[in-house]
Amino acid sequence: MDFATIIGVVFAFGMILMGIMAGGPISLFVNVPSLLIVVGGTFGIIFINYPLKDVLGLAGVIKNVFFAQSRDAQGLIPTFVDFATRARREGILALESAAGELQDAFFKQGLELVIDGLEPQAIREILETEIEHIERRHTKGADILNSLGAFAPAMGMAGTLIGLVQMLQSMADPSTIGPAMAVALITTFYGSLLANMIALPMAGKLGMRSKEEALEKGMIIEGIMSISAGDNPRIVERKLHSYLAPGLREDSSRGGD
Repeated sequence: MDFATIIGVVFAFGMILMGIMAGGPISLFVNVPSLLIVVGGTFGIIFINYPLKDVLGLAGVIKNVFFAQSRDAQGLIPTFVDFATRARREGILALESAAGELQDAFFKQGLELVIDGLEPQAIREILETEIEHIERRHTKGADILNSLGAFAPAMGMAGTLIGLVQMLQSMADPSTIGPAMAVALITTFYGSLLANMIALPMAGKLGMRSKEEALEKGMIIEGIMSISAGDNPRIVERKLHSYLAPGLREDSSRGGD
């Protein structure tokens, strides 16, 4: 569970609700025609813009915003130092059992490639291609949310124009001016909320997580290549420390040759 996302959603919407209730009943901001125009219209455009399977997968993308896989890049360093030490002392085949116990599929794949004796360049190409495909999948989900953020205000503006047209056509009947003006203004409000409090922040969170995962996997590639090259464990440790912020760099509790 990503508590930062939960706190942000509760705080942002809570402040909006408090502001609304301080000035009048919340029912003033509930307008079904406006919801139909903004929410229905925006998702209709998304279906036009993206393949059906990508749109249907949006629920899974949103789930990733609230439920994040914990990452411990710093914790990888002692593991690589240990693997490098064992590989230098006992040979690379000594890591075969350790590879089978790894939970990270990317890490496991890279170590198995080294154990299988592939050339270092081939190992790097395979792993970097894997990262590219992961980033492409992540980008697709973020792109849909960014599109939601772009189309929602446009649909809000369309609702505003609809409301203004209805209002101008019925100026002779003062009783119709209020509902028409409500549609005109509230659709803009709904479009702004959908874009700036839901879609765009979620896209930003997914983009940040994608960068974190890419950094971690880049660190794994560096460690795998160092093991493949037979580097001294202390050299492996120093290489991997370069991926961390200075405040996170700590000497590994295990040394090498």
